[in-house]
This record gives sequence, C-alpha cells and structure tokens, in this order.
Amino acid sequence: MKSICFYFQVHQPFRLKTYRFFDMGVDHYYYDEFQNKSIAQRIAEKCYLPTNKLMLDLIKKHGKKFNIAYSISGLALEQFEKYTPEVIESFKTLAASGNVEFLAETYAHSLASLRSKDEFKRQVELHSKKIEELFGQKPVTFRNTELIYSDAIGETVAEMGYKTILTEGAKHVLGWKSPNFVYRHATVSDLKVLLKNYRLSDDIAFRFSDQGWNEWPLTAEKYIQWLKDIDKEQPLVNLFMDYETFGEHQWKDTGIFDFMKSLPAKVFAETGYTFAKPKDIARKLEPVDTIHVPNPISWADEERDLTAWLGNEMQDEAFEKLYSAEEKIKVCNDEEIMRDWNYLQASDHFYYMCTKWFSDGDVHRYFNPYPSPYEAFINYMNVLSDFFIRVDEKCEGIDFDAIKEKAKEFGETVKEKAEDAGAKAKTKAKEKLDDVKDYSLDDIVKMSNAKVKELIKSVDMEELAHVMKDARDDVRDKVIPNMTKTAKKQFENIEKEIKKVKKSDLKEFKNKIESELKNLWKK
Repeated sequence: MKSICFYFQVHQPFRLKTYRFFDMGVDHYYYDEFQNKSIAQRIAEKCYLPTNKLMLDLIKKHGKKFNIAYSISGLALEQFEKYTPEVIESFKTLAASGNVEFLAETYAHSLASLRSKDEFKRQVELHSKKIEELFGQKPVTFRNTELIYSDAIGETVAEMGYKTILTEGAKHVLGWKSPNFVYRHATVSDLKVLLKNYRLSDDIAFRFSDQGWNEWPLTAEKYIQWLKDIDKEQPLVNLFMDYETFGEHQWKDTGIFDFMKSLPAKVFAETGYTFAKPKDIARKLEPVDTIHVPNPISWADEERDLTAWLGNEMQDEAFEKLYSAEEKIKVCNDEEIMRDWNYLQASDHFYYMCTKWFSDGDVHRYFNPYPSPYEAFINYMNVLSDFFIRVDEKCEGIDFDAIKEKAKEFGETVKEKAEDAGAKAKTKAKEKLDDVKDYSLDDIVKMSNAKVKELIKSVDMEELAHVMKDARDDVRDKVIPNMTKTAKKQFENIEKEIKKVKKSDLKEFKNKIESELKNLWKK
C-alpha cells in the first residue's frame, strides 16, 4: 500500500508593537496586543476552525484510512489559549480521534538549531511537554522550524531520541533521486528522513488560486492523475504545507475547501494510496539510501536555503546580537525574561528583515507588519536594546567568570570520572569474556557494529556465506546490514549459486569464523 503523508505547520508569532528609541528603559512590554489578537481571531475564523472541522469530518467518513500530522509552535498554542481557546478544543477533538500525529519542534519556532545546541534542546523539550500536556501525545517525530535541516541538526535531533525527521526535498540535495522514498541520515543510520515533494505540495499551497498558472484551475481529478503518474516503485508522497493554506492563503471562494473535501475519496477510489502519519510511515518503510546535507536547507523560497532569515547584514547583526545574551539569560531565572527570550527568538522577526523583493517578494510581504525590512530591523533592535538592559539589571552582581570556571571544573571532573568508569568497565568486561572458553556464531548479536564490520573483513566471503545459510535470523540480521555495498553484492551472488557442502568442510568454515570472533572479543 502506497502512502500520502499530509503534514501541516501551524504557527503565529507574537508581533512587536512600534517601539521607539525613547521607549527604552520606560516600556518593557513589546507586543502589539491588538494586532496579535485580531490576527489570531481572524485566522481562527477563516482557517483553523473550519479546516479542523473539515479534517474531523474526513476522519469520521474514512476512518483509519485518513491520517494527518501537525506541528504547532508553542507561541501559536499560547495565542490560542489566550485569544481563541475554541481552536485548542478543536485540536483536542482531532487528537482524540487517533488519526492525528503531533510533531515536535522548537517552542519559539526559532533558529536556535543554527546557533545553540543547548537552547535548541531546551525549546524542543519545552514544546514536547506542552504538546503532551494539551493533547496527551508525546511527540516521536521531529520537524524543525521551516523544515530547516542539515547533517549536524539531524545528529542533535537523534541525540534527543527522535527516530524520524521531516525536511525539504531540495533538488540541489537530491539530484536525480526522488523525494518519494524514505532516506536515512548521513551518519546516524537509525534516523529516518522524510522529504517534502515540493512540486505537489506547492501546487496546493501556492499555485492553487493562481489564474496565470497553466494548470489552473486545479481539480481533484487532475491532482489524482498526477499521483497516478508517479512511478509505482515509489511508495510515498509527502505533502507538507502551512495550515493557513486553507482559508487564509487560499481563500474559501477559490474552492480550496471543496478540493480538500473531495480529494481523499477519489484517492481511495482511483489509486493505491492511503493517508498515513509520519511515525507509521517510518515504522513501515525502510530507507533506500542516505541523504547528505552538509549545509542547512529549508522549505523557503526558490533557493531552499537560509537566506529568507539570514541573508543580509541586518538579519545577521540582529541574530548575533540576540544570541549574545544567552549565557546571561540562563542565569537570570526570571519568568518575564524567559517569556520575552522565547518570543524574541521567533524566526518571523528575521523574516520581516528580508530584502528579497523579487520572485519571492509576495510571500515575504504576507503577514508582515512593517512597511520595509529596514523598519523591521530598527524596531527589533530597539526592543532588543531594552531587553538587554533588563537582563543586565537582573544579572547585576553575578560573577560570570566564576560561573564559567566552575562549569569548566565540573565538566573536567565529569569527563575524568566518565573516562575512569569507562576504562574500568572495559577491563571488567574483557576479564569476563576472557574467562569464556567457547565463542559461537550466536555471540555475534552481542558485538558492536564496528566489531562485526571488522569480522566481515577478516573472513573469507564464500565461507561466511556457507555458514550464514544455516545461521539464526538475528545473526544474519546483525551481519548482513554491516556489509559494505560491494561485500553485500558479493555475498548475495555467492548465496544464489551456493551448493551443498560437506559437513566436515562446513564445520571447518564455522571454526575459522568463531576463532576470528574470539580474537575480536579479546581486543
């Protein structure tokens, strides 16, 4: 069964009010209460409430065959709780259906993953707790702000225990490969990567109402045909988009709700697809290859890079200035300071400073409260200046050099203890293993992957193929995945042509491998 993964981003920032130089040191509340409330209520009426109702109706109609996923930022959740509690209730109703997965992300919808691992982890943990508190789900799939991803970010996400991450199927990263498969992280083999099919996603999210588009109007029948045209060997289509696509970016009178209402039934009737949650796709499908992303990518603009947020001197200066306060803020331990720290990290503030007024200009103007990027920069820096004054006041009298020295000493002590404990454990394990006289093939499952790879290199492939033929399934599952591509191909060719061998020869092969196994155990 082939799968469609519908994932929706839900986010609204706390927009800043006009904050002038003379407000510094006088006014410490930075947010445009009227604008934040009116926008939240408007989008709730046009998008969140009617679209949630539509999704719930589709779940009731199609049952287990229709599943969707959301990532809702902590800032959006706070605004829903404050201005539109009925939106929270409608998401709770969706959560109760069992057909909805809530993903983890940064609480502030921030760019912390690009600057501070500690802050990034803090926000993800804070967000995960909020989701579990509201919807009774502990997120197991991760989606970074604006699908920002790189190999380094993937490693950090894996450290936090996540096994699946979503990102953009950027052409300059994929090359000839298709986004319609599951991939694995470049070095963390158990982190699965789901890639957005940007053409089919953007046909709905951006081009649906564009009358200058040569495929307008987009109908469910036309879209179904595009799904049918996908190679049958490709098991997955990831449709990732802003939730505001429905009713806000694409107004109701464009027919977007009618399109979404009719799409699932036609998918089920005319194709082999069903709608699945990211966690179920990751559980069902194995990666076909690794994906290597040395430089961060995102789903923004034609470039699919970071230039929407960090593409000019204003953005870079604001970004560096903001995170220069991180160390002090951690020590402050002040509730209002932490609130503002979260709110000021929202990626939107940097997005408003973008000067890309060409092919993507309309996108950058949407929801932008400033007449120009320059005014966005000045306003943000005025707020930041006052924020830093407050942080300094809260931290007055704190000896940061002493804190740094203590942290360094503590880190060195922990490192020494860890190294000592590791050495003792290794010695004890070696002594215990040395006492064991016999090593069998079954012991392979207890070995590290590195040791298994070493074992494969040290034995004859033909002898190994003979021995593996009658080995336990868990032994084969440990050995074969640790082969190089070349070795695996050689192994498979030998297995195809393998003939019955004398018991004495098989025993000899087995003894050789077990002898090498013993040598490796003692290293």
